[in-house]
Amino acid sequence: IVRTAWNATVVDELERGARKILDQYQIKKVKVLTVPGAIELPFGVKNFWELAKKKSRPDAFVVLGCVIRGGTPHFDYVCRAVTDGVVQLNLQLPVPVIFGVLTVDNELQATERIGGSQGHKGEEAALSALQMIAYVEQNRNRK
Repeated sequence: IVRTAWNATVVDELERGARKILDQYQIKKVKVLTVPGAIELPFGVKNFWELAKKKSRPDAFVVLGCVIRGGTPHFDYVCRAVTDGVVQLNLQLPVPVIFGVLTVDNELQATERIGGSQGHKGEEAALSALQMIAYVEQNRNRK
């Protein structure tokens, strides 16, 4: 899990949801890295991958963050940059990088996505990671 320190109240809950799913599936080795904000998420993933010894590299990354629209175009730039960064990582790394970043207009929308009417996006991100790990393994076994 690579997560942001920014909007910590929301991101803490995203992480709790992700950990809940990983615990349910008895995933024992979970490392959490914290970067300052959403823009830094792709770098956090890439840096960890490059510096980790081969045996300690993860089978997937889950990136968690929350970007809340403000009164300037900054929101659009941040959302585009983090989305593009995660897409590039998915094309470059041999493991999946799951996008668990909320991009919302306000705090109410964020709350709805951490266990409210829109489900729990942290849980969904962890489930996606597990599904993608299985997908990669299935394809590896086809060789």
